[in-house]
Amino acid sequence: MKRVGVFVCHCGTNISATVDVKKVSEVAGEWKDVVYHTDYLYMCSEPGQELVKKAIKEHDLNGVVVSCCTPRLHEPTFRKASDSAGMNQFLCEIANIREQCAWVHKDKAVATAKAIDLTRAAVAKVTKNEPLTLESIPVEHRALVIGGGIAGMQAAIDIADSGYDVVLVEKEPTIGGNMVKLDKTFPTLDCSA
Repeated sequence: MKRVGVFVCHCGTNISATVDVKKVSEVAGEWKDVVYHTDYLYMCSEPGQELVKKAIKEHDLNGVVVSCCTPRLHEPTFRKASDSAGMNQFLCEIANIREQCAWVHKDKAVATAKAIDLTRAAVAKVTKNEPLTLESIPVEHRALVIGGGIAGMQAAIDIADSGYDVVLVEKEPTIGGNMVKLDKTFPTLDCSA
């Protein structure tokens, strides 16, 4: 059973001037799997993040949806907050209601309806998410260049000059590609070989 918390941000007046954030939060509270919902003036602030952490612990949340601004800006913020509260950081989703609702609509009813839809979609997604782990794997400092034509040979030379081992693979018995079929090359009329 998923236990999802929904947090809707006012973003000062960036969102709340166009989206009825209280309504978004109230509607979210009626959805299956949502056991906690609230709105806050600035979710990304320290007190806003503490609100998320506290709710995760108090309501035993195993999914978090934050309806706020772009995930590019604050997804790491809320993932870190979720992780520090003991919840897997990949069970946190962002619904971008600032750029996709508040900033593109003038009609408050339309913007609010769209914000509800985006939040609902994020809740549906987070209920399907699986916990992930971050792992590091060593990188082999070698390159494989496929094709021994002019471009492949130049790429192999450039990579080798950068200090990496290179393996050049060519299907024909000789390298050079179509260039070796030419007698002379423009503009100097030099031998193509």
